[in-house]
Amino acid sequence: MTRPGPGAGPAYPGTGPARLVTLHVWRVPRRSLPRALARMAVDRHRLRATPGVRFGKLLGTGDGDGFGPTDADPTRWAALVVWADPARAAGFDTTPVGRAWGRLAHAGARLDLRPLASRGRWAGTEPFGTLPPPAAPTGSDRPLLALTRARLRPHRAVAFWRAVPPVAAALRETPGLLARFGIGEAPLGWQGTVSIWRDAAHLTDFAYRHPEHRAAIMRTPTQRWYAEELFARFEVCDLAGDPAVLDRVTTDDDQEPRPWPGVRSGRA
Repeated sequence: MTRPGPGAGPAYPGTGPARLVTLHVWRVPRRSLPRALARMAVDRHRLRATPGVRFGKLLGTGDGDGFGPTDADPTRWAALVVWADPARAAGFDTTPVGRAWGRLAHAGARLDLRPLASRGRWAGTEPFGTLPPPAAPTGSDRPLLALTRARLRPHRAVAFWRAVPPVAAALRETPGLLARFGIGEAPLGWQGTVSIWRDAAHLTDFAYRHPEHRAAIMRTPTQRWYAEELFARFEVCDLAGDPAVLDRVTTDDDQEPRPWPGVRSGRA
């Protein structure tokens, strides 16, 4: 029996790779902020207790341009759920947590994700299990989602926040980016990013070859920004709901949101 980290949820046998991860994103009216905050306090425990859930986190979101208090988006909230029993995932909207956020939100989207690679820990545990080394590209035309999450060292937080804007500005203009936004937990300094890419080549180009991002990677060991960190990649297998809540990317030359290649969706 594996032991979960603080706040990770119930333990399940084995450390094998998760087969299904879902990301739920809700847009709520600004007037409903008090209710959303109340839901965040109550539902984090209910989410972890949902049958079939291996790991679950309720998250605030931001615009992705920074991680300070002024970058938070109080009208958008999210849940990341790792399923020990994928068959139960289809019924998430009928669970107490799913119903509560469905009543509160005026728009929402759900992404079904297949974990490909993960390095690091979240709340002291490996939420996606032990994954094999990344395989060579298979030629799939499905998008990829990159998740980063970190717990900052308090005395290094300001230095980290100052380093973010150049990377965020470069990310917005990067070819192949479909959507991006920031994620965060209480307290301030527990934060991360979600970015969705047209394919593995575009994600790799930004992660390892873009000057601003590569410079930030090179500074991480010496700056020691993080007390805990996690980096993970997923294949986007399904998209349901309204993609606009994911901050889909447009350019000056292309005012329509960039299309999602190879994703099955009946409602997007």
